[in-house]
Amino acid sequence: MNNSTHIFTSYEKFVIAILALLQFTVVLDFMVLSPLGAILMPRLNISTSQFGLVVSAYAFSAGASGFCAAGFADNFDRKKMLLFFYTGFVCGTIFCGLVNSYALLLCARVITGIFGGVIGSISFAIITDTFSMQVRGRVMGVVQMAFAASQVLGIPVGLYLATRLSWQAPFMMIAAVATIIWVVIFFKLKPVTEHLRGKQDKNAFIHLWHTASNPLYVRGFAATMLLATGGFMIMPFSTAFLVNNILIPETRLSEIFFITGIASIITGPYLGKQADKYGKFRLFIFGSILSMIMVMIYTHLGPNPVWVVILTNIVLYTGISSRMISSSALISGVPEIKDRGAYMGINSSIQQVSGGIASFVAGLIIFQPAKNAPLQHFDTVGYVAACSMFITLGMMFVINRQVSIKNNVVNP
Repeated sequence: MNNSTHIFTSYEKFVIAILALLQFTVVLDFMVLSPLGAILMPRLNISTSQFGLVVSAYAFSAGASGFCAAGFADNFDRKKMLLFFYTGFVCGTIFCGLVNSYALLLCARVITGIFGGVIGSISFAIITDTFSMQVRGRVMGVVQMAFAASQVLGIPVGLYLATRLSWQAPFMMIAAVATIIWVVIFFKLKPVTEHLRGKQDKNAFIHLWHTASNPLYVRGFAATMLLATGGFMIMPFSTAFLVNNILIPETRLSEIFFITGIASIITGPYLGKQADKYGKFRLFIFGSILSMIMVMIYTHLGPNPVWVVILTNIVLYTGISSRMISSSALISGVPEIKDRGAYMGINSSIQQVSGGIASFVAGLIIFQPAKNAPLQHFDTVGYVAACSMFITLGMMFVINRQVSIKNNVVNP
């Protein structure tokens, strides 16, 4: 059946919806910390480098956890794995909502990352097991809307709760929503065990080694390493940049994220359809070029009205969404079914660690001479992010050719 006319069954629609909602909570848990930076840094009296470490702590622990769990990922029902790690994620998020010091917050982010870092890889393994490459762009387009939805619903609400109640309140909100999703998954999602029928390494560590050392898979890991750099370097300090450099009032931040997120929700599914129709690598080229241009514009902005910032954000996130949707679909086509769990786990681990390093390095590059003073060297971070995007173009070209040969299709 032609991918553009494929009609999803009611259960397939449920799988897409519930995984999108699940990703919403996990992404929001990470993303909500970034816009809280302008509020959290003065409240806890921490520097930009310390805040960068708080953001990175989640990524580092998620990366380590994802790598350790990767060897076991193909030996169990993916539904049971998902529920186990989602339970830990909910508990860690509640911990984040109870702490009131830098040290405890750092500890809470580590615990949340240990469990949250594995959820994404399990979700993408379920998607890859359930949907063919020909329609995966559409599926990824919807699931990746979690990033946009976290802006439209989560970040504005999170900022509202943080400014009206406390900075811990958004984490309690996320934990409440995640608990409801956990219950739905427990009762409604069918077991995912197709991968257990293939021949696998009995020893989890041998399976991990075989997957990690496979030359065909290493290309995907290398691309993921650089794909994470751009966003993770800019995102954690975006609100502090908007408030201190562009002179946007804190009360207008939720408005900026809300409108940007609405635009992303509209464009996400459309971009996914275009990926399936015209080619995932072509969409990646478009998104990369647009992102490089907009990153350079964004990181060099001075004082501007809110509408200019909103317009800039919308175009920037369109480019970023194009890269995310197309690269996720392409990279998901690299592993064999018997290796998907391990591959996705390692891939997620590399993404998290790379993002953590990027956030930490950005915190070292960016300098704030005094409280509420403009951030210095934010433009330098923009140059580094743009360079990483350019390099990944060549790396994704190789992966695109590899996936095309494997699936016997043109322009997958």
